[in-house]
Amino acid sequence: MPVVKLADGELNYRIDGRDDAPVLVLSNSLGTDLHMWDAQIPGFAEHFRVLRYDTRGHGASLVTPGPYSIEQLGRDVLALLDALNIDKAHFCGLSMGGLTGQWLGINAAERIGRLVLCNTAAKIGSPEVWNPRIDSVLAGGAQAMRDLRDASISRWFTAEFAATQPEKVEPIVEMLAQTSPQGYAANCAAVRDADFREQLGAIRAPTLIVCGSADPVTTTEHGRFMQERISGAELVEFHAAHLSNVEAGDAFTLRVLDFLRG
Repeated sequence: MPVVKLADGELNYRIDGRDDAPVLVLSNSLGTDLHMWDAQIPGFAEHFRVLRYDTRGHGASLVTPGPYSIEQLGRDVLALLDALNIDKAHFCGLSMGGLTGQWLGINAAERIGRLVLCNTAAKIGSPEVWNPRIDSVLAGGAQAMRDLRDASISRWFTAEFAATQPEKVEPIVEMLAQTSPQGYAANCAAVRDADFREQLGAIRAPTLIVCGSADPVTTTEHGRFMQERISGAELVEFHAAHLSNVEAGDAFTLRVLDFLRG
């Protein structure tokens, strides 16, 4: 896959769709990579030039010493757009990717067209949640990532979906097992430290907030909090846990496309 050279390493990306179509950037969740969006690509690429990338610390992208910040991840996106001569793009991010989207909407409004914030919150978790996970991953390395893989199934997917759709679940959770422990821990710190609760009102991009009714991590209440503070924001809820794009599948794709196409 192609890469963009940043000051401190390479950012892995992939483009699907027509060169003359509007650009849509997709940003992965913590512990996955750009392939978490595979099911959306056939639909999205019919209408958009779809730019996916592996967030720093994930997939085939650079792993630099942590901790990271959401600002750092947002600036990586801007560097990617600059390198590809893209002035403005729509942006869709899930969980950690949704935090990156919030940062871009607040701090780089001129670069963002429409904004889709999926299974995310203005603040996700607390240091009491994140610090033990960071410590255990840094101490346990690859084995700790495999342990996280098993523990994450119940957070990422409903029990019914995990039981009946293993062919969709397994490739996604395996991404977590293959994630760099150092990169994962550094991104955990970025999520831990992000708090946009007082800044959401600065987002002016047309915004769609996507929630999962069975999401134990970023709840529908978190979504409504953002909706109330982002002017004109729409909210949609699917029967899904944390990775609604995988679990809701075609329904997710069609609703997001409907929003992005105005």
